[in-house]
Amino acid sequence: MTRDQLLQFMRSEKYAVQTSVSPAGSPQAAVVGIAVTDAFEIVFDTVASSRKAANLRANASIAFVIGGTRDGDERTVQYEGIADEPSGEDLDRLCAVYYAKFPDGRDRRAWPGLIYVRVTPTWIRYSDFGANPPEIVEFGPSTWAR
Repeated sequence: MTRDQLLQFMRSEKYAVQTSVSPAGSPQAAVVGIAVTDAFEIVFDTVASSRKAANLRANASIAFVIGGTRDGDERTVQYEGIADEPSGEDLDRLCAVYYAKFPDGRDRRAWPGLIYVRVTPTWIRYSDFGANPPEIVEFGPSTWAR
């Protein structure tokens, strides 16, 4: 699994399970639509009143599981990172990536309280349990740094 293959796989998936931790320490998960930049940043939108938004404002640590939803496809990515709410040129750059994947996102931008969350990776693991033997590859900062 190369860097480019990892990026291609992550971009082939439209949705991921996102997890955060509540202020009380409880895990919380949600399915979100994701777009992935060349630097492996994940961007998604949500409303500011959502549990995930409140959780991430209190604790920016976030994790995703990407893939594993298609019959016969046993490939997944486990992804951990740090979330923030971009603004200015960063937000414009990330919205361009997001809207390329979700053109209807432009319409949602008018929703009251809609925010965009950017996640910068801290750890990524790719697994293919359909391969024999299974392929498991961990990626570190040298993978996404350009």
